[in-house]
Amino acid sequence: MSQGTKRLLITLAIISFAIGIVLVVVQGKGQQRKSPTPAAAPTAEATTPATTLATTLATTLATTLATTPATTAEATTPAVPAAVASPATQTQITALPATVTLAGTKLLARPSTEPITTPTNLGSLNPLKDRFEIEFSASSAGINRIVFSEFWINAADRQAARRHAAAVASGASTIPPMPADAGRYQLAPVATLSRFAVPMLAAHSIEVDGQLVTLFAKVWSEIAPGHFETIVADESGTPVLRVHRVFNVAAQAGAGYDIALSQTVDNVSSSAHRVRIVQYGPSDLANSASDMMDIRRLQFGYLMNDRRDPAQASVITHDAMLERAAVVESVTAGKFDVWPTAEQKEQDQRLSWFGTTNRYFAVAVHAPMTPSVGSAPSKSLSPTIEFIRAALGDPSAADPSGAPTIFSELHSPQRTIAPGASIDFSLSVYAGPLDRAILTRDTPYSLLEMSGLIVYSMGGCCSWCTFAWLANLMVIFLDFLHDYLVFDWGVSIIVLVLVVRLILHPISKKSQIQMQRVTRGLGEMKPELEALKKRYQDDPKRMQQEQMRLYKEKGINPMGCIGGFLPTFLQMPIWMALYAVLYLAFELRQQPAFFGVFQTMGGWSFLSDLSAQDQFIPLGISINLYIFKLTSVNLLPLLMGAVFFVQQKYMAPPSTTQMTPEQEQQQKMMRIMTVVMFPIMLYAAPSGLTLYIMTSTLVGIWESKLVRAHIKATAGQPIVTKKSKTRDAIGRLYARAMERAKEKRQSTKKFKDRS
Repeated sequence: MSQGTKRLLITLAIISFAIGIVLVVVQGKGQQRKSPTPAAAPTAEATTPATTLATTLATTLATTLATTPATTAEATTPAVPAAVASPATQTQITALPATVTLAGTKLLARPSTEPITTPTNLGSLNPLKDRFEIEFSASSAGINRIVFSEFWINAADRQAARRHAAAVASGASTIPPMPADAGRYQLAPVATLSRFAVPMLAAHSIEVDGQLVTLFAKVWSEIAPGHFETIVADESGTPVLRVHRVFNVAAQAGAGYDIALSQTVDNVSSSAHRVRIVQYGPSDLANSASDMMDIRRLQFGYLMNDRRDPAQASVITHDAMLERAAVVESVTAGKFDVWPTAEQKEQDQRLSWFGTTNRYFAVAVHAPMTPSVGSAPSKSLSPTIEFIRAALGDPSAADPSGAPTIFSELHSPQRTIAPGASIDFSLSVYAGPLDRAILTRDTPYSLLEMSGLIVYSMGGCCSWCTFAWLANLMVIFLDFLHDYLVFDWGVSIIVLVLVVRLILHPISKKSQIQMQRVTRGLGEMKPELEALKKRYQDDPKRMQQEQMRLYKEKGINPMGCIGGFLPTFLQMPIWMALYAVLYLAFELRQQPAFFGVFQTMGGWSFLSDLSAQDQFIPLGISINLYIFKLTSVNLLPLLMGAVFFVQQKYMAPPSTTQMTPEQEQQQKMMRIMTVVMFPIMLYAAPSGLTLYIMTSTLVGIWESKLVRAHIKATAGQPIVTKKSKTRDAIGRLYARAMERAKEKRQSTKKFKDRS
């Protein structure tokens, strides 16, 4: 095989490898990596059977509805999710009996006053006052949805809201219209559970002395906005327990995205009772229509046992993340518990927080961090949550994969309450963005290490190639550039290109010079190589030895051309990490490039969101092309292809060997792959990534011109000034391998001669 063919095949392999990595990232939609399998049922101490509660209490509905005033249509429907339609799931779950009779007494929940008809919302949509507005459910004392006051679904609405706020603040005579509230981003259940809507953080039931009493019905009264109350009474209507659920939000918008949920159980009877609270926790969040892949996860923060961490001060987040696919697979197999696993039980780890995330937002329950007398606030959720189970709901209409929605169930420990006493099952809820500035600096999130909710990884088979550690460093550097130097994310990306190119310049320059000199040296050696081929055409081994001798004499390493691709290989991790940053970093969500100059041109959407396509010409329709959905004509990928063409046509080193027609065709196909395939694969990628690659290529062209000028200025110098010391590591290893092979052949020949 000729040297030209070898170089062509090596180059083709490198380009194919690079395109393969991009294909893995872009086509990683819906794929999830394997996660630790959740453990099986909890310990035998728990009185609740080792099943999810999605299908329990089905036989109690008649009793519950008979004692519940049917004031609305909602009250006439079963309040507890019925059996899941999947036969596989039904065979794994055993329904509980209607009630457990204890000393001839059956317990039922009822409203303390009037049942709720239309609950009062908490918070507001005024960004100067509140972070969000909470809409409660009329049953189960849960949350129907959380609507943010300052976050919008798309960049256009966000920019319109900012223009409106700026005009109002400046007292302008003409005030631009405010976008409709429907454009605000909200957190809400994305699907149903057994065909019933399940509000977030809804109360499911209370277990009293082994008897399970449903709270998922119209059994609640509203005492005040966010304050709900129900009474657990016996058959005669005599109150036994009084249950309170009180939601509170911060009084000021700058105080964070926390919701305090105070849950207390008062014993109003004359005897002690053992109680356990069961409620729904964070469930699947919505996957945006513009998301190229599903990276929703279940994540945990935990404390080590007293022996390993006596102060209970360090919250651990590593090895405590579950991908959706692993949870679905585990629950389908009949393993419902997601916390604690068998290993976590063995090590006596204590839960500190648990949350679900999507691309940009999270809902997480965490320790309330209420200070105790004479001690620091506890970081443990153990008094409120003993174990967590997952239940599979119905598929979301917005999820094209058809995968079921995951719901979580929070089971408290069983605790004894004395007559006239109260027990606290309180917790706090974070409902907000995956913003490093909030989760790493604000309390209590920084104390609880809730920055662990932020994971710059594409998940699935792409986890290994997204370099999360490098992505974290990149976000910090981009933050610094934006906040202190250039004050624009698009300019920050360009500065990042220059910094990376500057760091890699010595390597790039050396490798390009080496490649150019090797190419020129091989051209000068061509007559001698042709002569060796003719002289030893019947002895390939001798010809190979003579070629190596000639390479040594001339100081040429035939593998030296590979060094010219070293800068590209070194930049591949940066490209992958930057892809994860631009796709997942909340800081870049809906951020325009170049100070929003294009948006001043009549609200043009071009480069209005660096985390999305550049939208040079929006089409107004969506065309499914399998690889991506065509919703707009994007300019940057087309410009990137043109830049690649210029680089290939004018900056590629001239060939010093005559190629066969087959080799020329192969080289032509390689150029087409680079010029056409890369723009296609990155067409729907974040525009910030395309901006980075295109800018880096332009800088690389300018850098190559400087290197070529340097080589031209030193063209009269000899190619080799030293012999053995100038050979690189690959050449030395190749020569040693040849020597070892020669010694082995000689020893084998001597052994045969002796025998």
